[in-house]
Amino acid sequence: MDFDLKTNEKGNLVIGGADTTKLAEDYGTPLYVVDESKIRENYQRLYKAFIKHYSDFKIFYACKANTNLAVMRILEQEGSSIDAVSPGEIYTALLAGFEPSRILFTGNNVTDDELRFAVASGVKINVDSVSQLQRLSKITKPSNLDISFRVNPKVGAGHHEHCITGGDLSKFGIMEEEAVDVYRIAKDLGFNPIGIHAHIGSGILDPEPFIMAVKTLMDVAGRVSNEVGIKFQFIDFGGGLGIPYLPEESKLDIELFAKEITNLYKDKLKEYNLGKPYMYIEPGRYIVGDASILLTRVNTIKQSYRKFAGVDAGFNTLLRPSMYGSYHHIVCANKPFAQPVQNIDIAGNVCESGDLFARDRPMPDIQEGDLLAILNAGAYAFSMSSQYNSRPKTMEVLVNQGNSDIIRERETFADVLSKQNVPIRLLK
Repeated sequence: MDFDLKTNEKGNLVIGGADTTKLAEDYGTPLYVVDESKIRENYQRLYKAFIKHYSDFKIFYACKANTNLAVMRILEQEGSSIDAVSPGEIYTALLAGFEPSRILFTGNNVTDDELRFAVASGVKINVDSVSQLQRLSKITKPSNLDISFRVNPKVGAGHHEHCITGGDLSKFGIMEEEAVDVYRIAKDLGFNPIGIHAHIGSGILDPEPFIMAVKTLMDVAGRVSNEVGIKFQFIDFGGGLGIPYLPEESKLDIELFAKEITNLYKDKLKEYNLGKPYMYIEPGRYIVGDASILLTRVNTIKQSYRKFAGVDAGFNTLLRPSMYGSYHHIVCANKPFAQPVQNIDIAGNVCESGDLFARDRPMPDIQEGDLLAILNAGAYAFSMSSQYNSRPKTMEVLVNQGNSDIIRERETFADVLSKQNVPIRLLK
């Protein structure tokens, strides 16, 4: 796999036309750098791959991957809609300029207050359970609300067991065998079900599980339509499209993938006489994953029982390696094509043994002061960051054609403590 590294005349790593070493000098580290052009390119590549095979097609960006307002504004400009999984994501999407009609809310274990917020916001609601449906019928007049259901097909896939969202171990959605009854209950309550949805997992590079899930969902949609009389306005296959993280992984052939999915979709529409509903997909990682890097400075070279390169970021900044055992490719920003001469552990600054970005990673000679770039850090990176160890969250900058803008200020110690209160009795 070619990670498409670009350098300038000085030999330094470049992203979005900007020298990463200069960015680190100007803004400090750790630092997330987001490439605007890459986001736009990824979105358009995916959109064009599908739209040429099926014209009634929409992308709903899974914004849990990266909810930065600037990122969401870029995608609003590109014409995306939004897959939101919480009231906070609904609020963010509205603030970013998305019309409520372009937002689909798919929550699970949703409270009544969250349902009220979604209803008041005017977004489409994708129902996850019969409980949620019944509570929703008491919160709003059912005839005023168009809904869909998340169906859990007996198909699951993903890069880690925590990312598999379909199958009999998953907490998400209604069982495929109860779908007909649930749609019938919805109609009896007075709702107008207009859609059906499934999502099987995240980080998928093999199209076969996705194709199987499409077939399963279309068969369920056919049964629901024929037995309950539902006329679907949309069928949503969720997201999960992966990107290569490991050097030996290959990119998903999106042209072939889109052709196979849309051909199957059209065949199933004819088989069940479903008309021509919109096809939705909900990519997150595919659009933003490879559009960002994390810059972190080496502050310690330590020879203990093992050799460590200690950096100024930790799993409070990038959790995926510690949480999922995920691989992120790491290069020296000041010498990105230098050949490995050692195997070394890249360790963060959080007080936890599991705070490692890499174990036994082949790397070139690394010195204190070197700048490391952790690649493919655009999805589920900042969005999963925390203030653990009372460390302020880091800064994000957006780069485009060599220019840079701060899109999230670096937090201070005061920010970490800003919502805390000490009772007066403890101050005496």
